Amino acid sequence: MGESIQVVEFCFHHRWMETRFPFQYGIASMTRLPHLFLRLQLSVNGQRVEGLSSEGLPPKWFTKNPKMRFEEDLPEMLEAIDHAVRGAIELGESASVFQLWHSLYAIQSEWAEANGVPSLLAHLGTSLVERALIDGFCRSKEKAFGDMLRGDELGVILGLIHPELADRRPSEFLLNRSLDHVAIRHTIGLGDPLQSSDVAVEETIDDGLPHSLEASIQRYGLGFFKVKVCGNLDTDIPRLKRIATLLDEQVPGYRITLDGNEQFRDIGSFKEQWQVYLETPELSRMLDSEHLIFVEQPLHRDFALLDTVREELDAWPDAPPMIIDESDAELSSFPRALKLGYRGTSHKNCKGIFKGIANRCLLEWKRQQSPESGPWLMSGEDLANVGPVALLNDLAVMATLGIEHVVRNGHHYFAGLSMYPESLQREIRELHPDLYEASKRGFATLKIADGEVRLGSVNAAPFGCGLSDWGELGDPGLPEVSD
Repeated sequence: MGESIQVVEFCFHHRWMETRFPFQYGIASMTRLPHLFLRLQLSVNGQRVEGLSSEGLPPKWFTKNPKMRFEEDLPEMLEAIDHAVRGAIELGESASVFQLWHSLYAIQSEWAEANGVPSLLAHLGTSLVERALIDGFCRSKEKAFGDMLRGDELGVILGLIHPELADRRPSEFLLNRSLDHVAIRHTIGLGDPLQSSDVAVEETIDDGLPHSLEASIQRYGLGFFKVKVCGNLDTDIPRLKRIATLLDEQVPGYRITLDGNEQFRDIGSFKEQWQVYLETPELSRMLDSEHLIFVEQPLHRDFALLDTVREELDAWPDAPPMIIDESDAELSSFPRALKLGYRGTSHKNCKGIFKGIANRCLLEWKRQQSPESGPWLMSGEDLANVGPVALLNDLAVMATLGIEHVVRNGHHYFAGLSMYPESLQREIRELHPDLYEASKRGFATLKIADGEVRLGSVNAAPFGCGLSDWGELGDPGLPEVSD
């Protein structure tokens, strides 16, 4: 390939963000979090260029340790990120973006194992470096991510991740062009109001954006939904019945995914609850094959990849299709999940772009090898990505991987780009007029029509984001819990 790429310098910026209303998922209820920006200065064939990445740092997702407070959680995330960035600099020169990432992945894995850091958390740092590398390299070539990947210019060697794919290229498995639109799969969080009448007067949000599920359907024309459950039948059944009734009335032909939120210790306990769902008349239609696409991560990550899962799924032939999400923490996790009987995995940029690309290619290879034994599934999930960087990076990857409906939480739980200066919001609307528009209150927000977002400007930008002036992103340095 004849490339030379090296990380030379770095700096961090951050911006604290508050949610419009609490986002309840699993054991956490998020109301405030820091959004971190990483700027890398790269040397690409002797040319200096900057690359940018960012990520919101949500409580309790990367570890889900109920005994740990966010005040302890955040420093662990920052330590993993800082270690990865400094490791990238120490690596020196590499022959491709992929090679640099692969070497960094090994360094970060070794550090995580030696220090008892969970892989999912450790490689949050790897993925932030990876995204900034990709962004800077695409900018140096003045080419878009999708074109670079399909043209094998990122140097991806699939066989180093999945040996079955040795001597194969991503372009053999991916679409010839990136999707120009994707559907929004709307998250129905555990604490979200379902109907507008559920919103108490004192909880009314005066920002012009929809709050309840009912209002979101009417505003955005939604057709896909992600329904979270807490694992307590006394709580879940009444709520699921209300959701099913609302969707039946307002969204003909709706499709859903069910998020188990790691609430179960084994397949048997999940099966017991599933049977109760099916025996509830109001729920049986919502969970039939015409409406349910898959169940996401029902088992806690400590149990999801145990040998016993294979036996339990073999004994449940009519089980719904299940995928992993939080358990997809290492390069070996997804092949392990397939052997146990799972039908797929999720893609999130925070879990790794090259890993996601390789997993997508492995799925397509499986589909080619045994199409009759599917379905083989890759979903597009989301923590709570917001623009102007993380969301657009993520959409660029989803479009390139051909994932047709994706969870986008940021526009629902945050008020668009209202936390940024007006000048930056205006620039984003000008650079991405198909993706962003001015809300009724004037701040930039996602443009969702008929349940979809358009991605022409995302696919044309270097790595989703066309922004070049990064001066207003946030405060210098890493965030502190006391901020």
